[in-house]
Amino acid sequence: MATEQTERLKLNRALLVKLLIIAVVMLGFGYALVPVYRQMCEVLGINNLSQQEGNFVEYDKNTQVDKTRSITVELDGNAQGPWRFRPTTRSVTVHPGELTTVMYEVVNTQNRTVQAQAIPSYAPQSATPHFKKVECFCFQQQTMKANEARQMPVVFFIDPKLPREVKTITLSYTFFEIAGTQAVAAARQ
Repeated sequence: MATEQTERLKLNRALLVKLLIIAVVMLGFGYALVPVYRQMCEVLGINNLSQQEGNFVEYDKNTQVDKTRSITVELDGNAQGPWRFRPTTRSVTVHPGELTTVMYEVVNTQNRTVQAQAIPSYAPQSATPHFKKVECFCFQQQTMKANEARQMPVVFFIDPKLPREVKTITLSYTFFEIAGTQAVAAARQ
C-alpha cells in the first residue's frame, strides 16, 4: 500500500513537472508571437506601422523631384465599426520625390468616446518600400469624442527609386476601434 502511494506520488510529481514545462513553453511562445508577427508583416508589407521610424536622411540629401514621370496615388478608406471614414480626395497625381499632403475624414457616429487606430496597406506590394510617410494619423492611436468629426493629414513622398513600370499606387487605410477600450471605459464608470 505504501509503495503504491509513493508510486502515485512520483507519477503526480512527474505530471506536474511536465505540465509546468508545457505552461512555460506556451507562455514563451505567446511572447514570441509578437516579434514574429511584426517581422512577417514587415517582410510582406502589410500592417506596416514602422515607417515612421524610417530614416529620411536619404530624402534630405536628394531633394530633386523627378518631373519626367507622374504617379497616380489612389486613396481608399475602410471602417470597421460605426464610423464614417473616407479620403477627402479619391486620387492625386504626384512626381517621385515631391512632398504631398492628403486628408482623411473620420466621424465617430457613437455617443461615447472611443480609441481607434488606422492600419495602412499598399498596392502593388512592390511600391510599399518606396512609399515614404513623413506624417500620418496612423502612427498613433486616435481618441475620438462622441460624435466628433476630424480631418487628419497624411504627408508623404514617393521615392524616385520606384520602378518605372509602377504608374499607380493605392493607399488604403482600415480604421477600427481598439479592442478592449469599450470594456475599460465601462469599468471606469
